[in-house]
Amino acid sequence: MSRLLSLVIALLAPFIVGGWLITQGGLSAAAETKTASEGVIPDMMVGNADASVTVIEYASFTCPHCASFHAGPYKKLKKDYIDTGKIKFVFREVYFDKVGVWSSLIARCGGQERFFGIADLIFKGQKEWARAGSDVAVANELRKIGRLAGLDDDTLESCLTDSDKITALVGWFKENTSRDDISSTPTLLINGEKYANMSYEDLVEIIDAQLAK
Repeated sequence: MSRLLSLVIALLAPFIVGGWLITQGGLSAAAETKTASEGVIPDMMVGNADASVTVIEYASFTCPHCASFHAGPYKKLKKDYIDTGKIKFVFREVYFDKVGVWSSLIARCGGQERFFGIADLIFKGQKEWARAGSDVAVANELRKIGRLAGLDDDTLESCLTDSDKITALVGWFKENTSRDDISSTPTLLINGEKYANMSYEDLVEIIDAQLAK
């Protein structure tokens, strides 16, 4: 996963979002020291925490296939397996570019309770905000999504300018994807077994087999 991390760091060369300057050197150094093992970054989870089946999705907010998964199979999965308490579902972000990091900061700005709702808005609007143009324009479109989710401007700016959070997120991303050998999105881990993107029917077959054990 060093190639992915290098790509993230390269795309996080100096830029300004709402007055916040991120430097490539500062991010890479901090990312090496702030890791998930420190407990800085929590997993975002929905469903039954005590379920016998855990589904972990690795996804990027800038990934069109991930947006398609959340527009289709995920909604069915939520209705049939998450809301009914049959499984525990965990969402873990993958960062292919700086915009993916900004999106994550917005989604996590509302905490655990609002995360999946904001994530849904980000995926739904992906075609629009991802093509907004300049870095500033894209960041402003993501701010609009945050406001739509009920976050005020002060809260959004606090989240977007949290340098400790962004370096911890990149370290967390690196640790997770290296450990689980993630190279594409969406990727699913179902009780520890790794699967590429698939149809809802195939996904259900795997989950049902695990539930039957």
